[in-house]
Amino acid sequence: MDSIQEFMESCNTDITTTTATTTSNSLVGSSNSPSASSTTSSRYENQKRRDWNTFGQYLKNHRPPLSLSRCSGAHVLEFLRYLDQFGKTKVHTPICPFYGHPNPPAPCPCPLRQAWGSLDALIGRLRAAFEENGGKPETNPFGARAVRLYLREVRELQSKARGISYEKKKRKRPPPPPPPQQQLQQSLPLPLHHHHHHHLPPPGATQ
Repeated sequence: MDSIQEFMESCNTDITTTTATTTSNSLVGSSNSPSASSTTSSRYENQKRRDWNTFGQYLKNHRPPLSLSRCSGAHVLEFLRYLDQFGKTKVHTPICPFYGHPNPPAPCPCPLRQAWGSLDALIGRLRAAFEENGGKPETNPFGARAVRLYLREVRELQSKARGISYEKKKRKRPPPPPPPQQQLQQSLPLPLHHHHHHHLPPPGATQ
């Protein structure tokens, strides 16, 4: 398992200890600069290749050994839970006094885990690598419903435990334009009715 240990150390450098940077690059987007974009793309491809090789090594070391064709969403969850032992993100338990505190003022004995953003980005890379290596989308274990539910559960748990929000800001949609007929009515001036009545003398008056 030495290779996985080395892999997780590199991942913790690239992912966990720089979660904000990796999350912005992998999930949100990178800089508008072409050179920054190409660097990010190259880094992403290198990381994806390392992730894929490491998962293959994990399958070989599995007891009993597991082939990729027999890998299911349950095995992916097993892999993610295994990686937690290499995590560097403090996740407070509900009984911890710092539960829900984004910046704890003191250390606590709560466990270290892989950050949700790291796991989410990792699954995204492995899902892409699976199909790039000949796998079919409909049999992709990294896209299994159980994996999606697990990631959602980890996100909610860590959000509450760490007192931070992972929700993306929703863009406000502009109001829809009015129908053409309504636009036409708004653009035309309102007609003045009976303007000639103002020039008629009152009843009974002589001209």
